[in-house]
Amino acid sequence: MTLSFESLGLSAFRVSQLESLGFTEPTNIQAQAIPEILKGNDVVAKSQTGTGKTAAFALPILEQIDSTQKGVQALILTPTRELAVQVCTAISSFVGNQDIRVAPIYGGQSIDRQMMQLKRGVQIVVGTPGRVIDLLERGNLKLESIKWFVLDEADEMLSMGFIDDVEKILKSAPDSRQTALFSATMPVTIRHLVARFLKSPVTITVEQPKAAPTKINQVAYLVPRNWTKARALQAILELEDPESALIFVRTRRTAAELTNQLQNAGHSADEYHGDLTQQARERLLSRFRNKQVRWVIATDIAARGLDVDQLSHVINYDLPDSVETYVHRIGRTGRAGNEGTAISVVQPFERRKQQQIERHVRQNWRINPIPTRAQIESRQIEKLQVQVKEALSGERLASFLPIIRELSEEYDAHAIAAAALQMAYDKTRPTWMQSEAGSVEEERVSSPKPVLLKRSQQPSVSKNG
Repeated sequence: MTLSFESLGLSAFRVSQLESLGFTEPTNIQAQAIPEILKGNDVVAKSQTGTGKTAAFALPILEQIDSTQKGVQALILTPTRELAVQVCTAISSFVGNQDIRVAPIYGGQSIDRQMMQLKRGVQIVVGTPGRVIDLLERGNLKLESIKWFVLDEADEMLSMGFIDDVEKILKSAPDSRQTALFSATMPVTIRHLVARFLKSPVTITVEQPKAAPTKINQVAYLVPRNWTKARALQAILELEDPESALIFVRTRRTAAELTNQLQNAGHSADEYHGDLTQQARERLLSRFRNKQVRWVIATDIAARGLDVDQLSHVINYDLPDSVETYVHRIGRTGRAGNEGTAISVVQPFERRKQQQIERHVRQNWRINPIPTRAQIESRQIEKLQVQVKEALSGERLASFLPIIRELSEEYDAHAIAAAALQMAYDKTRPTWMQSEAGSVEEERVSSPKPVLLKRSQQPSVSKNG
């Protein structure tokens, strides 16, 4: 029997609001968590991002919020400002026309504005640990009325060093509160936290398939010992030519450096990071979805605010430390029945990690050497040929015919076409290929070599010659 939101115990109003948003059936995590939270039980849920966990804790809380009370009744902690905004936006959409106020509280935004929001009355606060503690110490955020406490992405919060802050906030909330903890993994620190602060919690596990989705083509490119990883990536991008790609790196500094290098090479690339204003993040996300930016570089944490359908490629510039993170990364492509490609840039010392991931996902990657210059040139010429065919059927062609007629009085038509193609080709060649010598095989490349014809076949280049 198919479950419905109504069968989980949600009100007709909430079900109607969900239907207006296009939600008709609960996900696995929602089906298990909503009834338990409605019963008043503490909950520990192991679930990955993208399984619908925000609704799993937000919907039962909204069902029980007292809109006549202006004090903070629910506090949701998230590891990053991106996730705080994302969760706040989702909850606001579930509220509908009810008089329930939700406020995001995080660093990088005016604290005075957040203090004013709290003063006017907010029932639900979604915040990052640092800013929540700041407002607690200032006396602007009061937790004595807290009935629900949610730790979202708890493992990320602890891995970012927020364990002391989280414990301090938990100690500030009433013992009578109901607590829900959501985490993709359950390391020892999380289990200790659960033992200290949750009361007989119900454990929920949403099993994730260990194997990667079969519609994702997994490829590894091996970086030669005398190559930089950035140079290897540029060669890979030139050959693969992704329509849209999310490039994962380990640190914000690497993201900035790589973005700068790709932009300087003339590529449509941008960086998505936590220091962007909300308006800038939304603008970049819109440009990415509309194909105005082809490639976005981000860390795992920053990328949590990025969700793009029909993503053609995911590129692991830096291999992740955990297999679960790898599966989660590449799961962003190959969605909705589409095929996707996951590329990993592997340095010699990472071969063991690469093999561990392969064993875990039970799929062998296709192992490729870094593309040679000849391969990249061949790819560039193929693209140029497609562009020429498109131009031949275009409306602007007629504008250039007078130039051809004038030149053809002196030069052969084949030579004119070849010269035009050479000019176009030279402009498409990436700058790094023009400046750096050799590929793995030290292949020297210039423009395509002319085909030598017999004298009888040689076109007459000049009428005067």
